[in-house]
Amino acid sequence: MITIKNLNKYYGKTKVLNNISIEIKKGEIFAIVGHSGAGKSTLLRCINGLEEYSDGSLQVNNKEIKSLKKENLREFRKKIGMIFQHFSLVQRKTVYENVALPMQLWGYKKEQIDKKVNELLALVGLDNKKDSYPNQLSGGQKQRVAIARALTLEPEVLLSDEATSALDPNTTTSILNLLKEINEKLNITIVLVTHEMDVVKQIAQKALLLEHGNIIGFDDTEELFLKPDEKMKEFLGESEVVPSEGVNIKLYFPKDNAYQSFITKMARELNMDFNIVWGKLEEINTHIVGNMVINIEEEKKEIVTNYIKEHDIVWEVL
Repeated sequence: MITIKNLNKYYGKTKVLNNISIEIKKGEIFAIVGHSGAGKSTLLRCINGLEEYSDGSLQVNNKEIKSLKKENLREFRKKIGMIFQHFSLVQRKTVYENVALPMQLWGYKKEQIDKKVNELLALVGLDNKKDSYPNQLSGGQKQRVAIARALTLEPEVLLSDEATSALDPNTTTSILNLLKEINEKLNITIVLVTHEMDVVKQIAQKALLLEHGNIIGFDDTEELFLKPDEKMKEFLGESEVVPSEGVNIKLYFPKDNAYQSFITKMARELNMDFNIVWGKLEEINTHIVGNMVINIEEEKKEIVTNYIKEHDIVWEVL
């Protein structure tokens, strides 16, 4: 669907994207994550052809973006929907008129526009607001209008640039649930730019972490949170605080793994007590994943590690 290989981007002599190589599959919800200045919005704008990249390859449906001529680029962008942090609605137009605008600009017939707009307003839960103006709507409602407008030309890809950053947590959750519903019903590939890790946990199947234009993490979302490397821990601002005495063993529990029963079972079968000295559980895409650190005496290390190996648990000694 979207294939990026060895992509570089410069602003003058400053390199803002460095050797980016990723693949985003059809129907995937993909997050591009990073702090301010990481290069995530620049990468998003390269995907829809609003920014030129310096070298490397960026293909959407096997079309190299930098090779598209002006008239082809316009047709290409028709299949790329876009939503923004501040909604970008036309204040003097009603909800209906805002959603209808892209179809009007492309010369669709009135009956086609009417049918599509009414369908989309029903999908986003605003069919009773079509005659309202943006200043009569809440932030969440405005974003729903923006999402409906982005879908009018039946795009294959929906790009979201910090679309939930201006919303409160409850509204953010409702918008993310709507995006999931759109993804499932319409099989639209969604690429989200965000600095909010909770957004990534709730919706993204895969995530790319950027720092100063460099990839510091790229994997399934659950794997990134379940087994963070040092860069990921630094990005999340967390680290294990464990005792200096004894042996600290970190156990990783993927989704649907009975982590609590494993610790209890091991303690019972080995006739040992374990001190759980650190732990973290995360809900990622409705699954609970996590890890915990147990502290044991040095002489018990071999017995415990042999038991863990027999049960196919991912682990490491810290």
